[in-house]
Amino acid sequence: MIHTETSDTPEAVRVRARSVVLEGTLGCPADAAGVVLFAHGSGSGRHSPRNRFVAEQLRRAGLATLLLDLLTEAEETLDHTAGHLRFNVSLLAERLLGAADWLAANPRTAHLAVGCFGASTGGGAALVAAARRPDLVRAVVSRGGRPDLAADELPAVRAPTLLIVGGNDELVIDINQQALERLGARAKELVIVPGASHLFEEPGALEQVARLAASWFTRHLGEAAGRLPAG
Repeated sequence: MIHTETSDTPEAVRVRARSVVLEGTLGCPADAAGVVLFAHGSGSGRHSPRNRFVAEQLRRAGLATLLLDLLTEAEETLDHTAGHLRFNVSLLAERLLGAADWLAANPRTAHLAVGCFGASTGGGAALVAAARRPDLVRAVVSRGGRPDLAADELPAVRAPTLLIVGGNDELVIDINQQALERLGARAKELVIVPGASHLFEEPGALEQVARLAASWFTRHLGEAAGRLPAG
């Protein structure tokens, strides 16, 4: 089913995540089946054209989305030269969990189960978040992700997890195959998109990622919503 956003066109929001306030974009189509929180790759943020495209397709499929800058403006400036924060998956995971708590308290999204879509290093952060709060993160999709950065936390992941990797991204394929074996989730799958590179820039590649993600989140967040506590 294709949903239209009408008055629920994405809007700028400020999200308190632990001790910081982060800039984000929240989109909530009518009768959403769940809400997907985006964890961007290193050096990227809520304006990432690839994640914005995926988010738009998820909203068309009836899922709410929150695109978020996981670093503050001051941290981005510092990280531009130091480059240490973007690979700190523990910090990024805590920011994701703070944002997920914000979604759980927001009247527009409190009734929705939360999933995480992670790209590159954001894939590792999404899995760490899922391992630490299985009650909060109910599904994960990783695009060209670095699940190896989740290291010893992979066996603690209980959320249904879909790993998507480009067929030409050989090193990342190996990393994801090894991670798949270590994941503790009962529902877990690795999908390799033929002919796609790490950034899925080839014609039709990102569209396939969006379709796979929409199907995964719609199914698993819909199931999780029935188990959420009554408001």
